[in-house]
Amino acid sequence: MQTLDLVIIFGYLIGITAFGILYAGKQETTEEYFVGNRNVPWWAIAMSIVATETSTITFVSVPGVVFAKDGNFEFLQLVFGYLLGRIVISLVFIPLYFTGQLQTVYQLLGERFGGRVKMLASGLFVIMRNIADGIRLLLTAIVLSAVYTAFQPDTDPAYVIVGSILILGIVMIVFTFYGGMEAVIWIEVVQLVIYIGGAIAAAVVLIQNIDGGFAGAVDIGQAYNKFQLLDFNLDFAKTYTFWGGVLGGCFLTMSTHGTDQFLVQRYLCTDSSKAAITALMTSGLVVLIQFIGFLFIGVLLFAFYQPYAMEGFSTATGAFPFAGADRVFPAFITQKMPTGLAGLVVAAIFAAALSSSLNSIAATAVNDIYKPFARDKSDKQLMRIAGVLTVVVGIIQIAIAVSLKDANSSALGLALAVASLINGPILGVFLVGTFLKRAKEIHALIGMIFSIVLMTYILLASNKILPGPVIAWPWYAIIGSLTTVLVAFVSTLVIRSNEEVS
Repeated sequence: MQTLDLVIIFGYLIGITAFGILYAGKQETTEEYFVGNRNVPWWAIAMSIVATETSTITFVSVPGVVFAKDGNFEFLQLVFGYLLGRIVISLVFIPLYFTGQLQTVYQLLGERFGGRVKMLASGLFVIMRNIADGIRLLLTAIVLSAVYTAFQPDTDPAYVIVGSILILGIVMIVFTFYGGMEAVIWIEVVQLVIYIGGAIAAAVVLIQNIDGGFAGAVDIGQAYNKFQLLDFNLDFAKTYTFWGGVLGGCFLTMSTHGTDQFLVQRYLCTDSSKAAITALMTSGLVVLIQFIGFLFIGVLLFAFYQPYAMEGFSTATGAFPFAGADRVFPAFITQKMPTGLAGLVVAAIFAAALSSSLNSIAATAVNDIYKPFARDKSDKQLMRIAGVLTVVVGIIQIAIAVSLKDANSSALGLALAVASLINGPILGVFLVGTFLKRAKEIHALIGMIFSIVLMTYILLASNKILPGPVIAWPWYAIIGSLTTVLVAFVSTLVIRSNEEVS
């Protein structure tokens, strides 16, 4: 990488900061700040959804999944579940979001069950989303560190990681603070274009440097079984199977795209359920095409580096000769991409990472946690509080990222899994509210609490911290949600719904 590449990278960061500042003064009410006055076009929402669910991990790691010795296209089984989940969300959840003027999805729980369920769900969202996005910030900073140390080999990577966390965190705080949710969405539209462009540029360079071009890479992929797609084994410990992908992926998407404020807030920025459904289903098609593209980049990398021709391949495991699957694509970008294009692709990696959750967390904290105790506050006062919370939450995510910078990969994986613990229980309580008409607040609370305890045990057992079965993460959302529903149903039989329960 050369100076031009660094200019492109930092130019991008400066550009999106300036873009957010341009929105300063346009957000005068909480309605404008949190839901963009509900006039954002559906196609922008669709692009924002895709950009939101595409992280640095996706951009960097998915190609490495195929590159690995036994890697193939089985990852797509999960994407099939993503598509099925979108259909369920469109039929069951989205119509509910437009029955009133919601600013957060958890307000529905308050209307159905009361304040305690809403407070529990929103509080869990605030805590876990901060953990997840602090880790997301750290992983992006690690990529930036690898890029910068390739340019300046004598630099201590630890200093670069901390500096990168601070730079990326401040950029995220500034454009979210000034621009509100609408600025976040339009920045994500730009980010989608940039990271898709970066991926295409990398693919073109790879094809140009492979004997036989794209056809030659496909031949090599076929020879090493890279295009295997379906695995019908019912193996709960294996990450990518047909049943885990379709069923687990469906419930995972129902939770992340149907009951998580981070993504649901984007639907609320449209003016109708029809526009929201169109945006969600369109995003599913784009995501499918996108993941197929990332997987093909993995095949291209395999054909380019030719690990199969290296000594030791026959007995190797993982992403030989690289230390890990997530090292393959960054190594190609920093070492093999032409000047200028390398900077574009690294900017694309940052684009995939800078989907800000700060506004979603602030919206939840203001509407679901603070507002019930401060009913006398004016909308103008709530706006000021939202701005302060945006900054505070940004600082918290920076602090989480810095505190975990020395954690090993298994610790990071555990932290990511912990951050996803709430998906199943929260989806479950929405399903209880929709389908168990007899369920009251006490039943929903019992179901959620039991599910959280069970999922904590499964997480610890799967990471060998406690004895027990190893279960792959695609099953977490389905187990957590169905446990919530089942326990809530049983509790309605034990605690009759006509009883007064305070």
